[in-house]
Amino acid sequence: MKTYKHILLAVDFFDQQAIVIERAQELAARYGAKLSLIHVVDNLPIGDPANDVLVPFEMDLSQEFIALGRKKLAELAAKLGVPEAQTWLETGSPKQEIVRIAEENAVDLIVVGSHGRHGLALLLGSTANGVLHHARCDVLAVRLQNP
Repeated sequence: MKTYKHILLAVDFFDQQAIVIERAQELAARYGAKLSLIHVVDNLPIGDPANDVLVPFEMDLSQEFIALGRKKLAELAAKLGVPEAQTWLETGSPKQEIVRIAEENAVDLIVVGSHGRHGLALLLGSTANGVLHHARCDVLAVRLQNP
């Protein structure tokens, strides 16, 4: 059985995140692995599709999401005893940023939550699915209950 040395926990701070966090903690303890955290703020522009014009408050809204993400990530890192150097707050496509950070930091296991979506959500793709198909390391997609 493979021994993991560096586990990256991808957090989104939405419903049912506790089970994903718990699973990553258990694995880090079992393998004596370093645990790191990542939160990605998806930069979806807010605009008027009819005129292809961005709404003026888009930047303020993005900055609010970044500030909130930074605060929650710092709180979680403190709770889990994860040093600041092992936490990342990124903006962009969650699946791309999670995979990039994993590759740049020799991560050998990514832990992410998955809702097991169907229909339109499945066609659009989920973060867990994107990470699973693009990561070069192992990925544990923790099944979450659909709301």
